[in-house]
Amino acid sequence: MVGEIRYLVFDVESVADPNLVARLRYPNERLSPEEAVERYRQELIEKYETDFIPYTYQIPVSIVVAKVNSQLRLVDLVALDEPLFRPHIMTERFWRGWEAYKHPTLVTFNGRAFDIPLLELAAFRYGISIPGWFQVNSKSFEQPRNRYNTQYHLDLCELLTNYGMTRFTGGLNLAANLLGKPGKMDIAGYMVQDLYREGRLAEINDYCRCDVLDTYFIFLRTRVLVGQISLEEEHRIVAEAKQWLEQRAATDRACRIYLDHWGDWPNPWVE
Repeated sequence: MVGEIRYLVFDVESVADPNLVARLRYPNERLSPEEAVERYRQELIEKYETDFIPYTYQIPVSIVVAKVNSQLRLVDLVALDEPLFRPHIMTERFWRGWEAYKHPTLVTFNGRAFDIPLLELAAFRYGISIPGWFQVNSKSFEQPRNRYNTQYHLDLCELLTNYGMTRFTGGLNLAANLLGKPGKMDIAGYMVQDLYREGRLAEINDYCRCDVLDTYFIFLRTRVLVGQISLEEEHRIVAEAKQWLEQRAATDRACRIYLDHWGDWPNPWVE
């Protein structure tokens, strides 16, 4: 029986599809798929000072989901299709899981600009039907994909920037560090492509798990911000979540890594 899950806090790590890059970017050149990816990355660096390939050329290689109940307690933390991490299976399990839990609120940090469109495109690519997400017969403002419909998707970056009115310089890493949480550690997003090429999928998924935990704690603080819970209640929930991580640290490397870098919020209200 599916338990009471009110929120799915998630993050996606992805890499470029080498064959797609080679076929579309360099159709008349004798480049191997991997050579095509490296060339495209260099071109992006020269033009934009970043080698991040657009999501339209990418496929998911890690989808980690934290299941959170209506009391905002952390219930589970799962990496989809572990240890195989097949893109089509992960994509299907994500959307089918969302349906099985009866459309809980998706919670992301900048997911409006990246994670959600990546997973929508993956569903398109792999022939996965998600009518509950599109709801094409509903009024536009009621559809889950509507930017301002936070019942279905709460993008914390959108919340903190008033829907893009400002730029959140520092991103997830900064928001997590404001709360004393680890943020980026040994791995950052720009490293995922190279880690994948080296076959280090387990490390990618540990990194993704840690990002999801950061997102969860940022989510809790936004509930204080908007007045859904008190600061004292947030402290209790955070303490419970830490205990939850400690109980799993012996068998879950990502939990150990996260706890090794754990920091408590520097409370200015305590003298």
